[in-house]
Amino acid sequence: MRKKFSTACLLLAWLCANGALLDVVQVFAWSRMFTGYLETMNVTAALRATFDPAKPCELCVSVTKAQETAQEKLPLASERAAGKLVLACEAPAPIVFDPKQEDWPAALASAAPVRRDPVPLPPPRV
Repeated sequence: MRKKFSTACLLLAWLCANGALLDVVQVFAWSRMFTGYLETMNVTAALRATFDPAKPCELCVSVTKAQETAQEKLPLASERAAGKLVLACEAPAPIVFDPKQEDWPAALASAAPVRRDPVPLPPPRV
């Protein structure tokens, strides 16, 4: 129950953030109008009457007013361009491993003791 409630709340928040809530209300109004017209008309006539712009219902009128109000409150394109924030992710410089090809230092090689004794053989097995 809690998971379904949280999913429904998340869906509602997403619809509000995208501005699609008015579209959902408009679809609800059209479905109400269509079912109302179906009681007295056939399907094609009900569809024509539902989407006839000359006969909107009260809910359709309020949705249209709300959409117009939302469009008025949006800033103009020139205002949006002036205060535009550019969010960019700067890529870090690539890491390049440059192994230095150094020879063995000659000073260490000459100072290292050299073994001159023969390698002892293992004792004979009995």
